[in-house]
Amino acid sequence: MFSPIRSRVRTAALALSAVAALAFGTTATTGAAASPAPAPAPGPAPAKQGPTSVAYVEVNNNSMLNVGKYALADGGGNVFDIAVIFAANINYDTGTKAAYLHFNENVRRVLDNAATEIRPLQQKGIKVVLSVLGNHQGAGFANFPTQQAASAFARQLSDTVAEYGLDGIDFDDEYAEYGRNGTGQPNDSSFVHLVTALRANMPDKVISLYNIGPAASRLSYGGVDLSSKFDYAWNPYYGSWQVPRIALPKSDLSPAAVEIGRTSQSTAADLARRTVSEGYGVYLTYNLDGADRSADVSAFTRQLYGSDAIRTP
Repeated sequence: MFSPIRSRVRTAALALSAVAALAFGTTATTGAAASPAPAPAPGPAPAKQGPTSVAYVEVNNNSMLNVGKYALADGGGNVFDIAVIFAANINYDTGTKAAYLHFNENVRRVLDNAATEIRPLQQKGIKVVLSVLGNHQGAGFANFPTQQAASAFARQLSDTVAEYGLDGIDFDDEYAEYGRNGTGQPNDSSFVHLVTALRANMPDKVISLYNIGPAASRLSYGGVDLSSKFDYAWNPYYGSWQVPRIALPKSDLSPAAVEIGRTSQSTAADLARRTVSEGYGVYLTYNLDGADRSADVSAFTRQLYGSDAIRTP
């Protein structure tokens, strides 16, 4: 039996706050007159056929550039199609009683150095998405008290995507500690209002769901079903198989999830084989680091793409 306990490093939750909280409408991590980043040049078309591969990177410890170092031995296409910056936080200002977007020093470093940390991946055709995670302060995606509050946070997210030239946002509803600092408990409307507003703000960007927490079980409200507003959803339990309960086509779901270097190569291969045989279109990986993981990566690329993976230092 697979364990549902994940080993993510959570130092993001303990980082010193370096941003001011804003109650409405603007990103708490950017200046009031920040200009959108220029759109990166389109990357080359992926030279492979098969499921979309996703790599979460703990930027407190590892470089985003590691994602671009892996290619398929047969054909040379990128192993990974989506790189996820893990993670920004949803914080809470007890004075204004509002949630705001926070970057710890390591996430800030990646974003401020987008030219060298993000653009090289995008130029290879790899999309770069920012994950947002709770931070033990009571604020979460599932407890915005009003539609206006949810929309204000959605604006902070979409402003950040525009400013730094990112490809989208990933929602990870963990560690919020709902109720702390006098915040409310999860409600049925909050996440629906948030994602609806975010999709309206950025209709052509990626919105993905790490399928965990109160938000993931509150996808419908007032006749609105969020399923079609997401591009992807994935299983959050590494080393296991679990189909996300969201009305997306198989092509947009990852029931498989592996932690590179911790999930055994045989399990990673079995999950990849099942992904292909059952017709799912996404394969999720976590914690790609700077070591040579070509053996671990090849374990699943052989099943997904019929090729070993090679790493360029």
